[in-house]
Amino acid sequence: MESDVFEVIGGVALKGEITPQGAKNEALQIICATLLTDEKVTISNVPNIRDVNLLIELVKGLGVEVKKLKSDTYSFEAKKIKLKYFNSKEFQQNAKRIRGSVMLIGPLLTRFGKAFLPKPGGDKIGRRRLDTHFLGFQKLGAKFIFDDTKKVYTVEAKRLKGTSILMDEISVTGTANVVMAAVLAKGVTQIYNAACEPYLQQLCKLLNKMGAKISGISSNLLTIEGVEKLGGAKHRILPDMIEIGSFIGLAAMTQSEITIKDCQVKELGNILPVFRRMGVKMKVKGDDIFIPKQKTYEIQSFIDGSIMTVYDSPWPGFTPDLMSIVLVMATQAKGSVLIHQKMFESRLFFVDKLIDMGAQIILCDPHRATVIGLNRKHQLRGIEMTSPDIRAGVALLIAALSAKGKSTIKHIHQIDRGYQEIDKRLNALGAKIKRIKA
Repeated sequence: MESDVFEVIGGVALKGEITPQGAKNEALQIICATLLTDEKVTISNVPNIRDVNLLIELVKGLGVEVKKLKSDTYSFEAKKIKLKYFNSKEFQQNAKRIRGSVMLIGPLLTRFGKAFLPKPGGDKIGRRRLDTHFLGFQKLGAKFIFDDTKKVYTVEAKRLKGTSILMDEISVTGTANVVMAAVLAKGVTQIYNAACEPYLQQLCKLLNKMGAKISGISSNLLTIEGVEKLGGAKHRILPDMIEIGSFIGLAAMTQSEITIKDCQVKELGNILPVFRRMGVKMKVKGDDIFIPKQKTYEIQSFIDGSIMTVYDSPWPGFTPDLMSIVLVMATQAKGSVLIHQKMFESRLFFVDKLIDMGAQIILCDPHRATVIGLNRKHQLRGIEMTSPDIRAGVALLIAALSAKGKSTIKHIHQIDRGYQEIDKRLNALGAKIKRIKA
């Protein structure tokens, strides 16, 4: 329910083991890729979250035969696609609710020659334009139409043709969409300035298992030799790096001893170094990360003594999805940090809630905030607040778990969009989170 509320009693140390869910952003790409073939594609470690479940319902409506084999494993068979479903009210309403639906266009365009999409929704974190997707399709030879009255995008092409594409921005979903369109195009496509994060590498590896010919995986220059047809395959989704980072921040803030299991550490890029710079002690044991109980954690400064800056940038830079976690964590650290959110302009607006809780934060502009760490001298206090987007929602939940007294978080459907049963999983570690059905 969109009006459900979390009641949180803070100030409790947690203890135990937690396993991250499958990666949300990878799941959305991989589910869309199943439309590229009429053969069976089996996917495991699928997270049970709102955005993923919505996309599964969308592909079912398009005619994909979906079978749930285990709690986290599904098979998808896109033999009989009903393109007319695009024009139905049901599709229009559901596709608007999830931004990942935009990645249905590439597979459907290249396989069936036509795709429609209403303007998608998702997080309210600033303007996230779709130009990159459609410029890529146009370069491959598609005709693009936008109906301003109905707010519907249409792309069509008899057969896409390989070409050289310089992406105008390093967009993960944009790169995924163009890659999926190019695998069945005639000839060779080169995509330069491509996103290269692990989830996109996973998509390319799956497509190659299905018979695509993609080289340059993990770099920003992808070469795709078009093929006539793709077949079935099996794929396992990586653990969600954003959940892993969230749990590290939670452990530090609440002075908890937590082991995060099966993190696929080699796929985490510079996430662990950034948290270490923020003063978090941790031990990596194989693919598990152990965070010991810490009374204090001190933010490092640069070699010349200047204030630490944490900023987001495209992979292998630090992911923008963890900026809100680092910001919240900084409120109880020893020292100060400048948080510079470069990629989205509205993601820092939740800091007013943290200020209400007693945090010392100066919001410089929509992109930058300076956090003066309280070094636990003043515990945050519980308040009533609203979750504006997925990541800020979890950051506020972490703040509430560390705060004195009771906090109420509204609009928790935003958290449910990206985190599977987060209340039950954290309660199993000793948290006091109550979900109140509205």
